[in-house]
Amino acid sequence: MSSPPPLPRRNPIASFFVGLWDVMNFTRRLILNLLFFGLLFLALMMFMVILGKGASSAKVLQDRTTLVIAPEGRLVEQYSTDPVSRALAKALGESNAEELQLRDLIRAIEAARDDKKIERVVLNLDKLQPSGFASMREVTHALQDLRAANKQVVAFSENMSQSQYLLAAQADEVYLDPMGSLLLEGLGRYRQYFRTGLQEKLGVDVHLFKVGEYKSAAEPYVLDAASPQAKEADLFWMSDVWQRYLADIAKARKLDPAQLAAGIDTLPEGIAAVEGDLARFALQQKLVDGLKTREEVDALLAERGAADSDAEGGFRQIGLSDYLTQVDARRSPVDSRPQVAVVVAEGEIAGGDLPAGRIGGVSTSALLREARDDDDVKAVVLRVDSPGGEVFASEQIRREVEALKAAGKPVVVSMGDMAASGGYWISMNADRIYADESTITGSIGIFGMIPNFARSLDKIGVHTDGVGTTRFAGAFDVTRPMDPAVGQVIQSVINKGYADFTGKVAQARNKPVEAVDEVARGRVWSGAQAKERGLVDAFGSLKAAVADAASRAKLGEGDAYRVRYIEKGATPFAQFMTGFAGSRAGAWMLADSGIARMMLARQMPELDTQLRFVEDAVKDRNGAPVKSLAYCFCGL
Repeated sequence: MSSPPPLPRRNPIASFFVGLWDVMNFTRRLILNLLFFGLLFLALMMFMVILGKGASSAKVLQDRTTLVIAPEGRLVEQYSTDPVSRALAKALGESNAEELQLRDLIRAIEAARDDKKIERVVLNLDKLQPSGFASMREVTHALQDLRAANKQVVAFSENMSQSQYLLAAQADEVYLDPMGSLLLEGLGRYRQYFRTGLQEKLGVDVHLFKVGEYKSAAEPYVLDAASPQAKEADLFWMSDVWQRYLADIAKARKLDPAQLAAGIDTLPEGIAAVEGDLARFALQQKLVDGLKTREEVDALLAERGAADSDAEGGFRQIGLSDYLTQVDARRSPVDSRPQVAVVVAEGEIAGGDLPAGRIGGVSTSALLREARDDDDVKAVVLRVDSPGGEVFASEQIRREVEALKAAGKPVVVSMGDMAASGGYWISMNADRIYADESTITGSIGIFGMIPNFARSLDKIGVHTDGVGTTRFAGAFDVTRPMDPAVGQVIQSVINKGYADFTGKVAQARNKPVEAVDEVARGRVWSGAQAKERGLVDAFGSLKAAVADAASRAKLGEGDAYRVRYIEKGATPFAQFMTGFAGSRAGAWMLADSGIARMMLARQMPELDTQLRFVEDAVKDRNGAPVKSLAYCFCGL
């Protein structure tokens, strides 16, 4: 049997092009398939979003509903993560990044006050992380208005901190689990001091340059304990905040502030008398109305309200998030009224274009500029909650405040928990400054800090040497011992920064520079103390600041204008992913998705710590001998 004739051999050049064509054809089919399945996946997600939204919108708020407010995480002025990250975190059950905007919590309470379908409000604050007292007092005022509208407020806790208790105390009834705890202990502020560890153990010499004996932000790097000036200033403003806290609690619970203070002073004896039972001690001190388990409180609420065997706890209820969705759905999508714009400045102040939760010299200025260029915006409220940061970035923002005023648009500042140092710098030129009595502000001072690693390197046998064309060429190198003349140059720069700060405050507040210096020098004040010294104009919440701005712009009463927050807009993809992850179907799909977890990790912005400014102080100086900082470590 003869074999078939051999196939003719293909020309090598032809083989190359045929192979190339095969590769291209395969790639084309692969891309088309990926595109097809990608579009199919997106269509499926959109379908599920519609289903999820349809399911959620199908809920109708019924009569005699109880609003359950059980916030988790920190109370913030502005989210520190983007919408995609928050939606994915919620879908994946990540609770470590939970945040609740103060405006949303107050908005829900105010809506419940006038909502005939909301019969009562239940507060469960165990997972609310400690926040500043100024923002907490804004919530207390909203709760007081709620009770004044004859809406019952009930609070329950298993274990409660004194910060959470400030809100719980506003309730008609406060219940604590019999095995729970509640202690009022007072305010304390303690920090670690690193001088011995840095200088003697590691050989790092930290050179601090500052103006103002009370400017204590960088003391931990040059001292082993707090300076007498720092202790004096801290105790002064903290005592004022604490006495106000006791007064607020006493007023809400119909107690004597002195009685509350005495209970703290005799804490060991009091707790020993109840055999270490913290819940019974709280009941004895009249901080709570009764000791009940969660099941007992649920039964009480079911008895008083509308029982619902299908609902958690057995009574008709709606959670905070779902209620806010209901409230938002009632808003008209078209609103042509003139606007009072609110720009939030929360977090540390640094240069550049920064994400939400931090204040960028470029990004925050851009938001203010957007308000200036928008003809529908007639006035601006700058909501400040910041310990400060870089001087130049603070000045960029202050200039935009001045530009707004020059354009004929009133600017009112509303201080949150803190508006200190650089936070005061960006506030001082407003037409009016509002603060809570317990706001932390002031800290008008400047410092610069340069660590030197010459001795550290010497410990491991590394030395820096070379030549320069002038005396100061390379003199600012942190690996070389600092020349005293260099320190003189840096101190002159810091002195000039302080003169700029106090001079601008004097001009903005119509005061002599000498009078400003008396209340400056880096000293921190409570809001009440700041008003006494002319650094703040009036006490009031964000709502009061908005009303003032509208009045200055002659917009009429509250119904004649609308409030609009100017923030970075989300991209279309971010909006889509937020809606998808927020839907029931999306949450179900993402719950066990490893891909989603990877996306979450990528999307989540890096969380900065309070000590980040130390690293920033030694980098990106852009030729300047030192980066001038207006920062305050004055939080509780």
